[in-house]
Parts: sequence; C-alpha cells; structure tokens
Amino acid sequence: MKRLIVNADDLGYDAAVNDRIFRLMGAGNVTSATILMNAPAAEAAAGRLRELPQVSFGVHLNITEFPPLTRGAALEPLCDANGNLATAWVKTLKPTRATREAVFHEWCAQVQRALDCGVPVSHFDSHHHIHNIPRLFPVLKRVQLRFGIRKVRMARNIFDIGERLRFGRRQAIAAWNLGLKTIVPTRTTDAFTDFSTFHKRVAAGLPWEGTIELMCHPGSHLYEDETLMLEGDWRTTVALGAALISYRDL
Repeated sequence: MKRLIVNADDLGYDAAVNDRIFRLMGAGNVTSATILMNAPAAEAAAGRLRELPQVSFGVHLNITEFPPLTRGAALEPLCDANGNLATAWVKTLKPTRATREAVFHEWCAQVQRALDCGVPVSHFDSHHHIHNIPRLFPVLKRVQLRFGIRKVRMARNIFDIGERLRFGRRQAIAAWNLGLKTIVPTRTTDAFTDFSTFHKRVAAGLPWEGTIELMCHPGSHLYEDETLMLEGDWRTTVALGAALISYRDL
C-alpha cells in the first residue's frame, strides 16, 4: 500500500504563508499542516481551520524563532538580544536540566494556546527539526504525556539521490526513530522526507512503498520552486497510485 501525508510546516508564520497553504489544502495538494503557535499569524490560521475538516492540524513546536510565550532566566540562553527565540544556540548549547524545564513549559504553552484557539491537535513536529535533538527527547515525551498526543514526525530517513551521510548517521537516525515509537508508544509514518526530494527520487524511477510524510513550506520565498511543483500535476505523476491521507488517518 502506498500512502502520502503532505504536511505544510510553518502555518501561522505570516498572512502570505497562511494564504498559500490554505489554497493548496483547498485544492487537495496538502493534507496536513503544523502551526507555529508563537508566530504572528497563528491565531488567524486557527480561525480558518473549519474551512478544511478533511485536513489534520498539529503543533510546530518551536524554540528557534519569534518571541516565546513564556519567560524566565533559563530560557534566556535560547534567545537573542531582543528576547526572541533564535537558532544561534543550537550547535553550541548543551541544555541543562533548567533549560529542558524551560523548553517543556514553552512547548506546553504553545500546545495549550493551540487548544485554546480550537485547534484539534493531531500530531507534533518542530521548527528546524528541534525535537530531534537527543537531549530534548525527554522533553518531547513529557509534552506528549501531558496532552495525550501519540503521533509525532519521525527523523528524516529518505535522502536526496547521491547524498552521503557521515559514518553512523543512519544507525543513529534508526535508533532515534525506534525510541520515538517505543518510549511512550507513538505512531509515525514509515518514512519521512521533504517534498522536493521525494519528487526527484520518484521522477528518477526509484521505487517506494508504505506510508511516507512529505514536508513542504508553501509561501516561503526559499521554497518557491517546491511550492510551484505542489501547485502542479504531481498527484497524477509522482503520486500515481498513492492515497493521500492526513495524520488523522495514520
């Protein structure tokens, strides 16, 4: 069986991103989305969900952009001089117990805001794949338990044609995905990659099976080529014979 979830990340980023994502959903080319609940247009996005009852909506857990919903000294190392969450810490900071606790409260605040806005939260993923950081794994699991969310995006395990990973990387990914599924039992797809990579692989004749999540970023100027492909006839070419599903169907 071949099944695809096409998940648009960054819903709520701004009005342009919202509009592009909702148009693709209305056309049936995007089946799921995750909302940045601390982004400027999050509430505007949440107010439009009833337009698309067939689509699943999750929370795009975030500690790398926009002002946080919570405050505290332990969160400051994750922020820039203006008090906004930033990416600079990702490669250098080793989260302490206090940092992890601050991240837990921030993520809980984001999920609670989604629920308060009427979002029927189906699953979690994260901005810049931050939930894949091993030291934050216990935080992710605590948030799952707090809100009873048992569907989460796995770590990417389908790569571009010819892409080589450093030694042991595939094994580390497989181990992380196994832990994700078994520690606080969690449902995931069989595989995960971005829409453009999947499109290239299938166009090159590479076979695939199972349930795959395809990440996309409609509305971002960095992904305009990808968005144009999504707006095209890909469902009758690279997705031929596949069922398009949402996270609710997983």
